[in-house]
Amino acid sequence: MAANEILESLMRCIERGKVNAKSPHPPDMKGQDGADELARKALDAGISPQDVLSKSMVIGMEHVGMRFRNKEIFVPDVLMAAKAMSAAMEHLKPFFATDALRHRGTIVMGTVQGDLHDIGKKIVAMVIEGAGWQVVDLGTDVSPEKFLNAVDQNPGCAVGLSALLTTTMVNMEATVRKVKSKHPGTKVIIGGAPVTPDFAKKIGADGYSADPQGAVEFLNTRCLQG
Repeated sequence: MAANEILESLMRCIERGKVNAKSPHPPDMKGQDGADELARKALDAGISPQDVLSKSMVIGMEHVGMRFRNKEIFVPDVLMAAKAMSAAMEHLKPFFATDALRHRGTIVMGTVQGDLHDIGKKIVAMVIEGAGWQVVDLGTDVSPEKFLNAVDQNPGCAVGLSALLTTTMVNMEATVRKVKSKHPGTKVIIGGAPVTPDFAKKIGADGYSADPQGAVEFLNTRCLQG
């Protein structure tokens, strides 16, 4: 296979959620190489790790994010795509360690204090990671102090806050206030079922997104580090 064919096939495997050759999903790709094998082939063919990531894997997850936004695919499809992305990423991890490959930036994410909902935030985190960003996932029920500590430990990072309960939205405001008071330049994006753009503006957040792809677009346009 030529280099461009390998990259295109890898992109398609990530978009379709084809993890490896043994994976029965999707049925029409049964028996074919998956993201795992193709990422290895790409590197063995001399394609740079940066090109494997940015010219194939990131584009595949970008398609996933857009299709999810347009309701062309659903949560199980996104999870399979993320699994394929993770399989391919295993081959690239050593290059991050040697500085031959760099993340676009870092985002600290978590569900705010008092809220234990995790699925939506995890999906957003998967798509963001697939877009080439390093995600520091703090989990659920995260206090403002824990967010601040994570920002202290990751200079230049962005922050993503999630809430699914109207009763915990107040903790978004407390977190934004605490982070901005010490790191005023930190970009904060918020999301979740009860959250609105007006609420984001009211509490001093820099952005709002109703879907994972919107969060990626925010990071790429507002937070990309040169």
